[in-house]
Amino acid sequence: MNARQTAAVLLALGLGALSVAACSPQAPKGVAREALDISINKLVGDPNTCVRIGKIGTGDGVYQFGTHVTCGKAWPTCEGAATRTTDDLLKATAPNAAKVNSSCASSADGTRTVAWAAGPVEGHPELVYAASMEGTKTPPGVAVADKLKIAFKAGGL
Repeated sequence: MNARQTAAVLLALGLGALSVAACSPQAPKGVAREALDISINKLVGDPNTCVRIGKIGTGDGVYQFGTHVTCGKAWPTCEGAATRTTDDLLKATAPNAAKVNSSCASSADGTRTVAWAAGPVEGHPELVYAASMEGTKTPPGVAVADKLKIAFKAGGL
């Protein structure tokens, strides 16, 4: 590949990244997205983690931690045979800010688990969150919720 082709590829990749970022919810008003990203990554982060924050009542997204692929993945609900995405949980949590802390096997052989956490964002009565984490060493949903509470505060939320 020559220099011109390399530059074209890099430009295309950069524009692609910007277009994905432009479609993602940025952060709640008054919160630096980078600080919140760093805090969640440090305390909770994992490649298979999705955290969504939305408006109470509607679930309209104001923040997302995790890729669109990760956040779009449907995992067992831990309440029967159904599956859901993190956005599904956010929209279900938004009307009443009900807390969810659950975990269960996500693979048939039980070697992988999924953890779910959702509820109100402390100190922000207008916001709710929903999170999922999946993997071989996933902590229970209640531990994810506890870590997120700390991460939200440390990230300026």
